Amino acid sequence: MTFFTMFYRRKVPASTNENSHENLSNATILSREPTLVILLWTFPFGEQFPLNKCPQQFDVSDCFYTADRTQYTSAHAVVLHHRDVCTTKTQLPQAPRPSNQRWVWFNLESPSHCPNLAIMNDLINLTMSYRVDSDIFTPYGWIEKHNGPTNFTIPKKTKLVAWVVSNWNPNTRRVKYYEDLKNYLQVDIYGRQHLHLPRDEQLETLSTYKFYFAFENSIHVDYITEKFWYNALYSRCVPVVMGPPRENYERFIPRDAFIHVDDFSSPQELASYLLNLDKDEEKYKQYFNWRSEYYVPPKDNPWTVSYCRVCKALKEAPPYRTIASIEKWFK
Repeated sequence: MTFFTMFYRRKVPASTNENSHENLSNATILSREPTLVILLWTFPFGEQFPLNKCPQQFDVSDCFYTADRTQYTSAHAVVLHHRDVCTTKTQLPQAPRPSNQRWVWFNLESPSHCPNLAIMNDLINLTMSYRVDSDIFTPYGWIEKHNGPTNFTIPKKTKLVAWVVSNWNPNTRRVKYYEDLKNYLQVDIYGRQHLHLPRDEQLETLSTYKFYFAFENSIHVDYITEKFWYNALYSRCVPVVMGPPRENYERFIPRDAFIHVDDFSSPQELASYLLNLDKDEEKYKQYFNWRSEYYVPPKDNPWTVSYCRVCKALKEAPPYRTIASIEKWFK
């Protein structure tokens, strides 16, 4: 069984989350027993979002999330977002750690963009990242199974290829690949230094394209980001991916849902394939066959979804242990 078949979850009907603590005071919540107090040492990149408002599919009973550092001594876990605390150890909690308090290392960046990993040596008890082998798996996206057979309608396509890219670095593989590819194929590029695309118009605009270039900024195992899940799949385009090997993608999604650049000997060969596919409507439609059974759920606040996984992980946490080297594992 591939991983993606194990990861699917049935859609949960929307209703009020009876486990939510949003209407209770901190004092009331903390007086309940048992309660797992989960301290966010920092909001990731300073982006604040509501706490204790997890979607219903997350059982957060007996868990309380807080960003109040005065709760440090009573916290059962402290979540450390790497990019916010990696400059110096003084950014980490300085008070003595309470007995059996777990420190959770949280990171969604690839190893290529994670400085000072060694600063976490002998400090971390649980890992939380996009890597499948993390203690708390927090992917950028996933697919879920429909409750029953569903007829999917492909939106009207009037354009061929789109690519949204904010970090335009001529020395990266993806830009070098494009510089060759553009000699054979027209690509509409959005983002910094290119065409303007307001965030609130992104879904509508990208859905008019047949293909989307989901080119990752670095190549690492399981590093499959929102470029694939939301810019391409949720926008109902066929993804053309550059990232980990095809087999890695197929752990999460059927093989006929995307096109991988590594399947072609050159950018010219890829361009020829896409141009031919543009003329063959029936063959193009085959890339949407999987959608009769599965779908990409709407994009909630990614931080909320990630942190909501911590409660379940703490309830099922293995015996207390400390990871000697995050760097050795992650790289």
